[in-house]
Amino acid sequence: MKVYFSTDNIPAFNKAVVTIGTFDGVHTGHKTILEQLKREAAQIGGETVIITFHPHPRKVIVSGQPGIQLINTIDEKIELLDKNGIDHLVVVPFTDAFAQQTPEEYIEQFLVEKFHPHTVIIGYDHRFGKNRKGDYKLLEEYSKRLGFSLMEIPAHLINDNTVSSTRIREAILQGNTDVANTLLGYDFFFEGTVVDGNKLGRTLGYPTANLRIENEEKLVPGNGIYAVQAEIMEEGNRQWAVGNGEKAVGSAQTAEGRRQTILNGMMSIGVRPTIGGTDRVIEVNLFDFNENIYGATMRVYIKKYLRSEVKFNGLEALVEQLAKDKEDTLRVLGLG
Repeated sequence: MKVYFSTDNIPAFNKAVVTIGTFDGVHTGHKTILEQLKREAAQIGGETVIITFHPHPRKVIVSGQPGIQLINTIDEKIELLDKNGIDHLVVVPFTDAFAQQTPEEYIEQFLVEKFHPHTVIIGYDHRFGKNRKGDYKLLEEYSKRLGFSLMEIPAHLINDNTVSSTRIREAILQGNTDVANTLLGYDFFFEGTVVDGNKLGRTLGYPTANLRIENEEKLVPGNGIYAVQAEIMEEGNRQWAVGNGEKAVGSAQTAEGRRQTILNGMMSIGVRPTIGGTDRVIEVNLFDFNENIYGATMRVYIKKYLRSEVKFNGLEALVEQLAKDKEDTLRVLGLG
């Protein structure tokens, strides 16, 4: 998949079959749309083109909207879309100026002038342009006038409440990992930098890697104890090809930049009430692993929520519970 971070350097696509969206989560509902996109492109001998936006439009339209949390960072989204066999992804910088385009300008000067689409596949309730006044009906009028085909994503796919980014976010926050992972079609994951902690886990026999999430918009699971698997990311960023022969470097490190070993472990997210903690921390206890990985990036895959965070009557009771948590984790991972 070729990735473009501006519309200035995109090539003349061959019979571009285009869809537009934020695609947060790249979940099973999105994959239905992507399959439709690929089928149509295959039928006409064209190329699949996804248009997405960064930052998230809500953050710009509602100026500085606080608390916006996304299932995927932009780099994770690129990685996941790449796995779906898409030809081109255009990440459009979403700015105030872009948001101020009239619907007519959006169609003529952005969609048609920049992409020259053969076919646009879009939802019946898709809104675009200033104040979101553009709709499917307007796009349909322009498709006849400007000579591109328009296909509708069926209403039942858009209105199907069983699969939505919102429901997935809620499930992740509430510890409903089985629901979240089923709707995503993969295990929810996040990355963090391994930083210094208070090293209490080491004295208890359960050394932990403390993680700091660098992207403030990345959704972090709710407090509790989880069964997880992890990968240690090696140095070196992946480079995505762009149309002018240059390379666009992304901060995400994918399969080319990871150790091949999958590590098993358990994770705690919370304030550590047993020791009187107040700051929320993420701690991962990796089984059968004792390397020094301070400063490394760890990717954590959430396998299952085990229990809520509890305040124990002393460290001895905590250690007893940690032993049970490890047993439960091993069972979840098929190792016990």
